[in-house]
Amino acid sequence: MSSQESKIPVSVLIPAKNEQSNLPACLESLSRADEVFVVDSQSSDSSVEISESYGAKVVQFHFNGYWPKKKNWSLENLKFSHQWVLIVDCDERITPQLWDEIALAIQNPDYDGYYLNRRVYFLDQWIRHGGKYPDWNLRLFKHTKGRYENLSTEEIPNTGDNEVHEHVILQGSVGYLNSDMEHRDFRDIYHWLERHNRYSNWEARVYLNMLTGTDDSGTIGANLFGDAVQRKRFLKKVWVWLPFKPTLRFILFYIIRLGFLDGRAGYVYACLLSQYEYQIGVKLYELRKFDGKLNVKVSQPVTPT
Repeated sequence: MSSQESKIPVSVLIPAKNEQSNLPACLESLSRADEVFVVDSQSSDSSVEISESYGAKVVQFHFNGYWPKKKNWSLENLKFSHQWVLIVDCDERITPQLWDEIALAIQNPDYDGYYLNRRVYFLDQWIRHGGKYPDWNLRLFKHTKGRYENLSTEEIPNTGDNEVHEHVILQGSVGYLNSDMEHRDFRDIYHWLERHNRYSNWEARVYLNMLTGTDDSGTIGANLFGDAVQRKRFLKKVWVWLPFKPTLRFILFYIIRLGFLDGRAGYVYACLLSQYEYQIGVKLYELRKFDGKLNVKVSQPVTPT
């Protein structure tokens, strides 16, 4: 077996639910990993069969509706064969160049974890502007040293069972790898809108926590002079107080951060982000109106007359 084909001693964690469109390309890109876990949430499509056909170990996750969510549960409960875990979403791909870097990084590690940079593709085009690149994510780390933060959003319904925007808190030092991973979702705009409808529930609760000062327990701190994640958290704390956020988000992405250079795809993406910001805003209004709870009413059965 050549060095290009040899297995790399890393355990991959893939959270999944009804991802039959994305899983084949994702799993194909992970062929150099020695171990792959797909943590599934009772998929109704062929996600499980596809995962098993690529040799992945499939584990079912049953969400209790609160905490922990899927990635933290997996980090606590899966029997990883290796100390290094690589977390990959179904719509992400690990390139051969990045695999080469990973192999070198974990062979003689200088750090306990590594940030990976993502190239986000939208409408089959790399979104290079608008603040979408670079897009650093802490995805490779010693699994005993990292857990996702809890942003106290558990009581909000319909946000999903997986950590999406939470960041990993690592008990150790971190470095950065140079080669990119790719984010390519093979599903259509309908699924983008469906996914971001859930995300806006979560974001509205995060906004409310920031506005009421209840967001600091067990999270990454906000610091203008800290690392990239801490700076982003600081700017978000400022952002939640600004008016006209849907318009501002469009201007920030499309004009100030040069999203217009990405052509039609950049314009569509900017419009969708503006719409997403509006959804967050109206859901935040609903939360504040109903004392921190979404106005979800349970229908009572009608008694026949």
